[in-house]
Amino acid sequence: MAPDRDRVQRWPGLGRRRFLGGLTLLGTVLALQPQRLEAATLPLGERLQLCQPPGDPLQELLRRNREFAAVWAEADRSGDPLLRARLLQERWPLHCALRPRALALGQRPWAAVLACADSRVAPDWIFASGSGELFEVRTAGNTASDAGIASLEYAVAELAVPLILVLGHSGCGAVAAALASRPLTPLLEELVLPIRAALPAGASLAEAVAAHARAAAGALPQRSALLAEAVSAGRLAIQPACLDIGSGQVSLL
Repeated sequence: MAPDRDRVQRWPGLGRRRFLGGLTLLGTVLALQPQRLEAATLPLGERLQLCQPPGDPLQELLRRNREFAAVWAEADRSGDPLLRARLLQERWPLHCALRPRALALGQRPWAAVLACADSRVAPDWIFASGSGELFEVRTAGNTASDAGIASLEYAVAELAVPLILVLGHSGCGAVAAALASRPLTPLLEELVLPIRAALPAGASLAEAVAAHARAAAGALPQRSALLAEAVSAGRLAIQPACLDIGSGQVSLL
């Protein structure tokens, strides 16, 4: 098959914002190349899957994160916020971009991430993923809440997502609140209850974050027959992990 016009691989030197702004120009250029028009006739499902990695989705997430972490570390060495912003915009290693008109008709994410709502841990950022690639469920403390589990059931049953990554992170405020004894609002108390239940006695914050990520990953098939059946059938893998915000690196637990 001829190269397609929906996939864009490693566009060096192009910033995140400029990349999105340049999609229109890209479409115009490719329209002048008849050998690339074949992709426009692909069925919608195939067009939406053009960004899916050919191998293990977990290894692809880790590979992309290593590339992101390298840029993150380089940005950390600059004392100028404008230079840091420019570096991150120009070097953010986006691998693929689907056409907006295809995304308007559907989605085929290749991984799901249960992550914290913390503003520093956006999965599409740390895994260098474009729109339509990751199905994200985010709540304070990356807890496996009823709504979160139901959302992941949808991702597995309707979108055939083969991987759920449960992502804790360094310095998590929700886990710190669960460790502390200060009073919380009734809703926050409800939120930290499952976190407290997973904490080993005398755990540090880092140990508590890891323990909770493992517990949340374990709770998914325990509380959802649909997810448990998908795991048993080999259609789904569930993996806990932790992000170190300072280094940008994700480690499996």
